[in-house]
Amino acid sequence: MSNDFPPFSVDAAPWAGGGEERESEFLSPAGKKIRDEITGMIPLLRRNALEGEELGALAPETLEALHDAGVFKITLPEEVGGYALGARDIVEVVTALGKGDGAAGWTAIVSSAIRNSLGFPQQAVDEIFGMRDTWVGPLMFGASVLSTSVGSGRRVDGGLMVSGKWFFGSGCKHAAWAAVGVEYEDEAGRPRRGMAVLSQDQYRILDDWKVMGLKATSSNSVTVDGEVFVPEHRFVHTSDLPKIMDSLRKRYGGRTFGGAVAVMVTTTASFGALALGMAQGTLECFVEQAKARKPFNLPYPTVADMPSAQVTAGKARAMINAAAAVVHMHADEVDRRVLAGQDFSPAEEPEITMDLIHAIYQCGQVVDMLQLALGSSTVALKNPIQRFVRDMRVLATHGALRLDPMAEINGRNVLGLAPFPLLAAFEPPTAG
Repeated sequence: MSNDFPPFSVDAAPWAGGGEERESEFLSPAGKKIRDEITGMIPLLRRNALEGEELGALAPETLEALHDAGVFKITLPEEVGGYALGARDIVEVVTALGKGDGAAGWTAIVSSAIRNSLGFPQQAVDEIFGMRDTWVGPLMFGASVLSTSVGSGRRVDGGLMVSGKWFFGSGCKHAAWAAVGVEYEDEAGRPRRGMAVLSQDQYRILDDWKVMGLKATSSNSVTVDGEVFVPEHRFVHTSDLPKIMDSLRKRYGGRTFGGAVAVMVTTTASFGALALGMAQGTLECFVEQAKARKPFNLPYPTVADMPSAQVTAGKARAMINAAAAVVHMHADEVDRRVLAGQDFSPAEEPEITMDLIHAIYQCGQVVDMLQLALGSSTVALKNPIQRFVRDMRVLATHGALRLDPMAEINGRNVLGLAPFPLLAAFEPPTAG
């Protein structure tokens, strides 16, 4: 018997970046079509990313391309012209966006929350979605909806008078409506929280998103001058949001309408997918540039010929594959449960979220090590790698995505300690 084995090709391996990968059973034709369209526009996304950073918003050509591909309709039901994509679909779409431009992927994720507004009274739904055929870009953005600091409201006939300043309004330069958090007193004088929808003529963008990364997300603060009137039909209690999410899956078809915890898991998986896409994009750029660049102080013809670069590339791909396995596993489980009419229990959420945030952390390590291995050429603003580095760092600092706080929450679960309230931000701490 011969001990000779056929030569092994990494390109033929099903897990290899260059090989054929089996599609998930949960990837729909619509999700695949949108993902593939975005994959084809990755050069455009990278080319326009610097313009977007300078504008503090997505470049017009990028916004138009995302709109035409249907990115801003991925979580809307067919009844309002959308696709109602499932978790795996969304993960695949966001990963492709992340390979090109992290800000484009971030904008897609945060704009997908517009599905919740379908739970408002029908008059508000008609107003918000009446613009869907003419508006280019996301219809709505959210700012400080569940933050520790929100705006103020006072009850008047027919609605509320609302005032305040709201932070991190991602996509505000592109959207027609704003969803903002408001604290007010109910009839018994108890503090309550709600979500109010403001029309574009009611708020002012402060253009204060001056940051190191994800600059084109236009995550500016917004404010109102004095007070503005919000009619009752454009206001909901935040404590009712879980019930609203559950009601939507009974009213609309499509896998995008899972239970409240399933929607939360999908959102975290989407951010994991964005980090995954940026890590994959960095590796693609690393391979291309390593083959073309000479080392600064070693006698190899290219950086790709350096053993240290080869070790880094090998580690990077393994870490990316591990992160992808985690993100895809949890996205598929969301779809599996939604199709079965099931949700996750609150007790399951900490472990799942920790898995996904750890995957984001892994992807951040990948981006850093690839930049360091390639060297100073990566710091040029025209080089996509430096943007991936900065965007990844900002992503990982988001309050809901930081590793150590989530590890604490998850560790309490491991050790059998009382969990922190999952939906604590839905009401003020002082609420009775």
